[in-house]
Amino acid sequence: MMRAGIDVGAENTKAVIVTDGQVLGRASVLTGLDQLASARKAMELVLKKTGTDEKSLSQVVATGIGREAVSSIVTKKVNEFVSAAKGARTLFPSARVVIDAGAEEGRAVKFDPEGKVKDFAVNEKCAAGAGTFIEAMASALEVPLDELAQLPLQSTAKISMNAQCVIFAESEVVSLIHSGITKPDISRAIHDAIADRIAAMARRVGVEKDIVLIGGMAKNIGFIDALKRSLGTDILVSRDPEYVSALGAAISD
Repeated sequence: MMRAGIDVGAENTKAVIVTDGQVLGRASVLTGLDQLASARKAMELVLKKTGTDEKSLSQVVATGIGREAVSSIVTKKVNEFVSAAKGARTLFPSARVVIDAGAEEGRAVKFDPEGKVKDFAVNEKCAAGAGTFIEAMASALEVPLDELAQLPLQSTAKISMNAQCVIFAESEVVSLIHSGITKPDISRAIHDAIADRIAAMARRVGVEKDIVLIGGMAKNIGFIDALKRSLGTDILVSRDPEYVSALGAAISD
């Protein structure tokens, strides 16, 4: 029995097709202004990749901040906390907490052994702790996004970064550059600041092993390293962390 999940995120819309809990195919497109059109495009791509007829799908479930906009093409909708917990628990049965760090916000969800949500917290501070913040900092440092993620691993000194708002943080980065601080050290400070905010959010729901990190920020090695240090524990990351919520949506009962 094949099912589909669509995660309509702030930056990207992801779609997966699964059968018996196994992912057959996945696709991602930029969300843009028309969330419904983006969801349709993502579904078209994943159906083509898997050679699947839409009529063969037993259900199509939407999640993400734009799930209400795609009601006309889905059979069900679930919130981001449910889909994150379901997806994380499916990939890592030992997991009890999932941290979802995406483009516009971060969230932490605690769930029971069956994947049912027990508690959750959301970071709502002006993109602090999200991918958009990292993109702005890469621009301020004039380095590619992929390079910014690698730079913290070259850092030799720990410095503090206080600003949380993107605008003030950009000014702080410029000041640090003019003070002679190296780009690796500034990059570590950026990632540490974000990780500390995400870790504080996770502690509000209670940190229990095992912890899974999903979302676009889970592909940032500098952030993963910083979050491990901030939480004082290892973190599990799947091969395709940005698709975990779409997977969770697809398998939701």
